[in-house]
Amino acid sequence: MARIPLASRDGVPENQRGAFDELLKGYGEVPRHGPSSVMINVPKVHQMMNAVNLYLRNDSSLPKKVQELAMLVTARELDCQYIWNAHAISARAAGVGDAIVNALRERKDLPKLSDDESAVVRYGQEFFRTRRVSRGAFQLAFEQFGKQGTIELALVFGNYSGLALLINSFDVDLPPDRKEPILPV
Repeated sequence: MARIPLASRDGVPENQRGAFDELLKGYGEVPRHGPSSVMINVPKVHQMMNAVNLYLRNDSSLPKKVQELAMLVTARELDCQYIWNAHAISARAAGVGDAIVNALRERKDLPKLSDDESAVVRYGQEFFRTRRVSRGAFQLAFEQFGKQGTIELALVFGNYSGLALLINSFDVDLPPDRKEPILPV
């Protein structure tokens, strides 16, 4: 159960109620699940975070498959049920194989990965496990994605890490219509 009540217009800072109203126009109602259910309590920051997320999702040089795989690596490494459940299906739709998704979920040995998949998984797992990225992992990503893409890859990991922090620390509920099995943690 979430640790804070559902946001309300009266519950946000008075100088941010206009931003709250703008967000509600897009959502239709106060979000009940996911990071937006927390961030909407600080509407101006929520708008800025949405802008970063929209850039990474829609304007990044990274293919959708790479983005989604980075989101799954983040979700698995940070044990974030919500992000996992929100992105496992879209990762498969973007071309991440079932065997990869299942192996990540179960923390099993991964099947043979393509070069771009290997670059994403190695970069993400190294960072989350050691708080560093080795020269080899960095070079592999750089060769696959170039300077802009490698920066955007790091930003995807960072963005979804921040979302996982909100989701996990505020104990955000999974949506009732989720499709994916719960991550074994």
